[in-house]
Amino acid sequence: MTNPEKTISMTPPRGTRDVLPGETELWQRLESLARTTLMSAGYKEIRLPIFEQTELFKRSAGEGSDIVGKEMYTFTDKKGRSLTLRPEGTAAAARAYLNSSMGRLRPPAKLFYMGPFFRYEAVQTGRYRQFSQLGLEAFGSASPIMDAEAISVAVEFLKQAGLSEFVVQINSIGCSDCRPGYRDLLKQSLQDKLPTLCEDCQDRFERNPLRMLDCKVEADQEQFKNVPAPLDSLCAACESQWLTLTQVLTQLEIPFAVNKRLVRGLDYYTRTVFEVVSQDKRLGANSTVAAGGRYDNLIESLGGPATPAVGWGLGLDRLITLLEQETTTNVDVYVVSTKLDVALQIATTLRQAGISADLDFPAAGISSRSMTKQLQQANKLGCPLVVIVGEDELAAGEVTLKDMRLRKQEQVSPEDNQSRVSLRDLPNKVKEVL
Repeated sequence: MTNPEKTISMTPPRGTRDVLPGETELWQRLESLARTTLMSAGYKEIRLPIFEQTELFKRSAGEGSDIVGKEMYTFTDKKGRSLTLRPEGTAAAARAYLNSSMGRLRPPAKLFYMGPFFRYEAVQTGRYRQFSQLGLEAFGSASPIMDAEAISVAVEFLKQAGLSEFVVQINSIGCSDCRPGYRDLLKQSLQDKLPTLCEDCQDRFERNPLRMLDCKVEADQEQFKNVPAPLDSLCAACESQWLTLTQVLTQLEIPFAVNKRLVRGLDYYTRTVFEVVSQDKRLGANSTVAAGGRYDNLIESLGGPATPAVGWGLGLDRLITLLEQETTTNVDVYVVSTKLDVALQIATTLRQAGISADLDFPAAGISSRSMTKQLQQANKLGCPLVVIVGEDELAAGEVTLKDMRLRKQEQVSPEDNQSRVSLRDLPNKVKEVL
């Protein structure tokens, strides 16, 4: 009898999930699409560590951010060093940019990455504590045209993925020249409201009042409707950058809406901030699927030279719901035979020739299942072609190729040899049929 005290739960940890065959193929399609789309725009893939030094995220995101204060998975290693599972990719990409001296190359350095990220937050539909994200970063250009390109690449990828009902929300939160004045103006307008606001907003009032506008408490948002907007306090340089961005997005026919209350929850953002918000009912009403902006001060805050940059992160978990579930196998040929060793020999030969192939394995013993059951399995998996090697084929040194799509079959005699089935010409014949 199993000891209850030693029983291990087979349920994955809360906020995580198993991605099983059928859905795995959807992920592969989406990841392939992401690489194709971003590489076509000149972005190159970078692969970042799963964990980083905790100080990297504290310095970049800000001590008062929700990520640092509430959501990071932080641990101490055997040497006593504080490490954190990456909660976002921009800081890690910036570190890699500095560590590899990419700044010496002709700018901009255009990068993208994909993979798992980790945040301890409320679990909702399409939101997990281990989640998958596609990120884009461009280091070295201060041009608003760079912002427009970053947004256009995100939009193109989402369209290719099947998202049709969405709008790009944009705003400008200014720079180090104009933001201090706006910060003071915002505090003045919020001073009297402070006692009625949530605890987080009261904490942010002194440290970073701009982040109060990112509050998720509905009652607080109601009180922010008439406060000054950062877009109305821009300096001349930020105003020029903003006008150019909106003009270019219009020229690119990218639908956008100005959201004067839009800010990002991390300290490193400057000027352009944006979100892609979906109205697709499959993703839920007004669901943000991508978000980002410009962060011209981040590299310098990490000890590097002043380096303008822009980027975004895009959640892949929600987009998976847009793709149809796979119902077919990922192999081209299913080998059906009365002898398993012959079936494996044929499948191996086809694989070596670059043709995907599989065969039926019995649950126990070495005897193959009946030919009928094997054919039923091939049909269930949706294999386009079946290679049949029954007793008659073995005796004649032949194989039967059955096209499951056209319901046609033909005998193939690769070689005049009565003692075995020759495999020499079989791959070429299979390729002709496929």
